[in-house]
Amino acid sequence: MSNIKTLLITPPLTQLNTPYPATAYLKGFLREKNISADQVDLGLELVLKIFSVDGLTAIFDQAEEVIEEANDNAQRIFMLQDDYLETIHPVIQFLQNKDNTLAHSICQDSFLPRASRFKHVQNVDWTFGTMGINDKARYLATLYLEDLGDFIIETITEDFGFSRYAERIAMSATSFTPIDDALHEPMHLLDEWLLEILDEKLQNSQPDLVAFTVPFPGNLYGGLKCGKYIKENYPEINIAMGGGYPNTELRSLQDPRVFQYLDFITLDDGEGPLLNLLKYLEGNISSKQLQRTYMLNEEGEVHFIDQKVQDVITHSEVGTPDYSDLLLDQYLSVIDVANPMHRLWNDGRWNKLTVAHGCYWKKCTFCDISLDYIGRYDPAPAKMIVDRIEQIVNETGQTGFHFVDEAAPPLALRDIAIEIIRRGTKITWWGNIRFEKTFTPDLCALLAASGCVAVSGGIEVASDRLLELMKKGVTIKQAAQVTKAFSAAGIMVHAYLMYGFPTQNTQETIDSLEVVRQLFANHCLQSGFWHRFAMTAHAPVGLNPNDYKVEQEEFKFEGFAWNDIPHKDPTGANHERFGEGLRTSIFNYMHGLELDLPVQQWFDFSTSSTTLSPTLIEEALTENTKSDDQLVKHSVLWLGKSPMVEIDEEDQWGKLIFINKKEDLEIETSDVLADWVAGMMDSFSIYSDDPYLKIETIKDDFENETGLDFSELIESELWQILRENGLLIVRI
Repeated sequence: MSNIKTLLITPPLTQLNTPYPATAYLKGFLREKNISADQVDLGLELVLKIFSVDGLTAIFDQAEEVIEEANDNAQRIFMLQDDYLETIHPVIQFLQNKDNTLAHSICQDSFLPRASRFKHVQNVDWTFGTMGINDKARYLATLYLEDLGDFIIETITEDFGFSRYAERIAMSATSFTPIDDALHEPMHLLDEWLLEILDEKLQNSQPDLVAFTVPFPGNLYGGLKCGKYIKENYPEINIAMGGGYPNTELRSLQDPRVFQYLDFITLDDGEGPLLNLLKYLEGNISSKQLQRTYMLNEEGEVHFIDQKVQDVITHSEVGTPDYSDLLLDQYLSVIDVANPMHRLWNDGRWNKLTVAHGCYWKKCTFCDISLDYIGRYDPAPAKMIVDRIEQIVNETGQTGFHFVDEAAPPLALRDIAIEIIRRGTKITWWGNIRFEKTFTPDLCALLAASGCVAVSGGIEVASDRLLELMKKGVTIKQAAQVTKAFSAAGIMVHAYLMYGFPTQNTQETIDSLEVVRQLFANHCLQSGFWHRFAMTAHAPVGLNPNDYKVEQEEFKFEGFAWNDIPHKDPTGANHERFGEGLRTSIFNYMHGLELDLPVQQWFDFSTSSTTLSPTLIEEALTENTKSDDQLVKHSVLWLGKSPMVEIDEEDQWGKLIFINKKEDLEIETSDVLADWVAGMMDSFSIYSDDPYLKIETIKDDFENETGLDFSELIESELWQILRENGLLIVRI
């Protein structure tokens, strides 16, 4: 038990709908060690302060000083301030799911004041229909908040964003000087509120150590601003920072000025460094025994300490995330895009959980596979993961889970799904995967039965040549078959897409869009997003640019962040000009629009048409797959109940009757097949003592008991009907 009181903080801003999980992970780990800690999401509490009657009143009062110079949209909002003040509290209550009946009023044209974000609202009835009134209202309420966000940016500070705070100063910040300058500028209203909230938390918690998690560039300014305040007002408190931003950006840190605002910066997983830091602050170990930690040495120079003796804390040892202290009932479920898959990132309170540490593939050449968070693959047993799921449900009362792995391993998901079903645990979950061939239609059906509603994964450039250059381990045909398998199982699919990969030419860009168009048209995808390729310092492309025919541009590293590397692609297309057309096309595809439009027409410049067959994806989906009798190394799983059976030996006739939730299933067949199947269904069952019954075992039993060839079962109508109604064959 440590005597050091710790306060874990997520600085503004991340998501509005659910807490970023880093502090919950660390608090859960410390709980395993019997070490108490408090946690707070400053971003949520700042947003709730802003979007309140008192907050908006102060914003409108301050905006009056500059409103004459503001744009027309801001002036309109200012003139409607009374309407905003009357509606802000009920709208926030509605977005917190505390007053869903308000949806009817919100959907009336006279309830919400409207500004520029509502320009395209005439399509909302077509999008949501007459029954989706709650979703329609949530979408309109989101536009209402975005209008107010635009007003804040125009009249108070351009630093504001709903999922970022002063992000501009932390992007590609090779020098600390702009950040240092910004931290010394006069504070605006939002900064003042942030520090007021921070001070309240410090008074309540009385910590000896404040540990900030900074996952993204949009969290850095807020974290350092808070660090500055603590240094000036509570110099006895130690301050640490970790998270995704330092893990990727600050691995070459040299500038000591950042330690005016912090005492320690840790890299990679935070559990080990934090535990050692607590021991150090208690005086139990020396600074030489810290783990993956930056601090200043006696000469005032940046010193990196990584004591190698200790073992890495495994994924099985990190404990269950602990969400206590966080205001779980006050997060806002917003809908900024009507697409049902795309909205999952912002709508609903999802408990974040990791199936395995790192990536089991770890070969993609655009990815930071040289870093620990990807390169060290470490799974935990399925039973332990489901134990954690059940503990989180018991502690939070919420059953939604987002598996935030780099790529959740398919066989681990298989085992977790089986464990969830066998226990009768009812959750809804989604997560990130690779579109690899292990995800067969049967495995997808199993995942759906366990509560999976969506997956996301990288199709990237959608070009076989470039996918091979990326070492993605996926082909277009394979991606089509896997995404279709998920979609057919009722699981929504989001594709991460990339353009501008080294050597990608104009024709390949056009053809990749055609592949994406066909994937949407064939109902393989429901959502997608195009990212521009960025060359990073820790990925194979960045480490070996010559291998990919790219040229690193000159840039000056001034001792702070170093990750994104400016580069030229001499053999590739002019990637910049394709961005807007790709973004516009995907937005339309996600809403089922313009799927027949020739892809070259999405661009405002002349370019060639696709060279691909219009039936490329359709042909990939109709290719024959292995028959069941070829899958002898696979296992049979029956998801349903045991049947009642009627046998008429005289007429050599049998009937199996399955009682199901939706409707009963009756199958007539021969007496021999009916009798054997009825006797074996308990062995097939996912609830049996051994849910991994091999097909080769079934084959031997069938042929010994019936004297028939196994093919007579596999090719029977009985078998086909069972396969269509929950008899799965999965890899073991």
